[in-house]
Amino acid sequence: MEARRGFCFFPPKAGFRRVLSLTALFFLVMPLYAAADGGVGVKQVITIATIALAVPAVLGLVWRVVAKGKSVLPVKRPAYLPQGAPFIALKKGYDLALLGGVESDEVEEAQVNTFAVQPPDIVGMSPIPKMLVEVGDVVKAGDPLFFDKRFYRADEPKLMYVAPVSGEVIAINRGEKRAIVEVVILKDKQMQYREMPQIDLEKASREELYTYLHQTGAWSLIRQRPYNTPAHIMDVPRDIFVSSFSTAPLAPDQNVLVRGREELFQKGLDALAKMTDGKVYLGLDGRGLKQPSPAFSEARGVEKYWFSGPHPAGNVGVQIHHIARLKAHEQVWTLGVQEVISLGALFAERRYMAERVVAVTGELVKKPRYVRTYQGANLGELLKDNLDTEKKARIISGDVLSGRGKSTDGFLGFYDEQVTVIEEGDYYELFGWLLPSKLRPTVSQAYLRNWLNKGPYYVDTNTHGERRAFVMTGQYEAMLPMKMLVQPLFKAIVVNDYDEMEGLGVFELVEEDVALCEFACTSKQPLQKILRRGLDMMREQS
Repeated sequence: MEARRGFCFFPPKAGFRRVLSLTALFFLVMPLYAAADGGVGVKQVITIATIALAVPAVLGLVWRVVAKGKSVLPVKRPAYLPQGAPFIALKKGYDLALLGGVESDEVEEAQVNTFAVQPPDIVGMSPIPKMLVEVGDVVKAGDPLFFDKRFYRADEPKLMYVAPVSGEVIAINRGEKRAIVEVVILKDKQMQYREMPQIDLEKASREELYTYLHQTGAWSLIRQRPYNTPAHIMDVPRDIFVSSFSTAPLAPDQNVLVRGREELFQKGLDALAKMTDGKVYLGLDGRGLKQPSPAFSEARGVEKYWFSGPHPAGNVGVQIHHIARLKAHEQVWTLGVQEVISLGALFAERRYMAERVVAVTGELVKKPRYVRTYQGANLGELLKDNLDTEKKARIISGDVLSGRGKSTDGFLGFYDEQVTVIEEGDYYELFGWLLPSKLRPTVSQAYLRNWLNKGPYYVDTNTHGERRAFVMTGQYEAMLPMKMLVQPLFKAIVVNDYDEMEGLGVFELVEEDVALCEFACTSKQPLQKILRRGLDMMREQS
């Protein structure tokens, strides 16, 4: 595990260690020469030798505290951790501190009228799913809109994708090659829900549960690893994983998202426990910044692990790697906190609840805040009267590292619970690599001011450089707290080496896991696109 077991005075960078070692050796050897000439006594030699050892140690401490902003002391368990609870302290990664975070925990009601379900949000979805509605049809929340006709035999229950709200279907938008990209619904003033069939969670068999989730649309809430696709009805997961915190830039506080819905969250966990022969694992925030909600720390029927460390410590893929690593030919399932709540509402209230608490963030947002809305909310309405219009904005559904760029006509992603708005960086920096630049987040310590200023930063979308040769730097391994050779893996994907990809652990990763590596990449490689291409190739071959 990438866990801190203690501390070391010397910094981890090999080059700096060599400099300090040579400095210590110089101070040790020089008094010995002087002592051999009789000019220095034994006490003076001991004194100088002590100083020689202390100087590199002090420099190493300064480098860790100032240059990296990390503590050199042993990692302490937060006081709120139960005695003996599994605690994993990760040291690799980087926290991207940005302006525009939400400061208040209050949740406001969003005034949004149009919503959409977007098939491209579902990895592996057929470009043209089988439509069950037409423009002008009136639907209730939970009514089927379409199903994916790929990967299912005629005798298998179809995975339905259902309406997040009630209202009228006003558009079925198509993209390239007539692929369906949006099914748009104009919301009713008064929400109406489709009443789901009754099922006894305690008595139902696993097969009955699987069929029920397919028919009600709740199966779409579950994603499997590898590939990050909806699970197949014939697959039984080895384990199920839920992360109760996020370390992504400006990410919403999951304590706010679960507040008032604790019982539904527990009901969802109870349902998940019925769907696997293995365990349901819950990753909790052990960074000590804020005590997790009792809904997480007192959750029943799950095995809890506490994590601390910089981003991506909150990613469920990182947690899987350190709890029970995914091996070849195994499947595990993952869900977010609000997906678990929706699953619990299905069994507790017999309705498909697509309600989402969303964090509206970013430096171009006048008032960053939490809003209550539904899956697929229109972003223009969500951001109405809350944008700085003096600058050209990039609207992102998700966080700045792994989210998708949208327009004001676009919609919130199917699994997203955050909207970020930053400035568009469509400008060119003349001699940008040579001249001192404004403060911006970077994993490099080339400038002294980056040692002293840890943010938060004002950022834009400029990559500050063009795409370059794919060189070996070791940057990816420093950003990803997993025991794997990340850069050789990406080179294997580029050359379509299937055996090497499998051997280097491609099945453990999805796009969000390597988003920080892409941010730090000197070669400016589109790592998330490369990884998705590799995963799609492996999925087609499986």
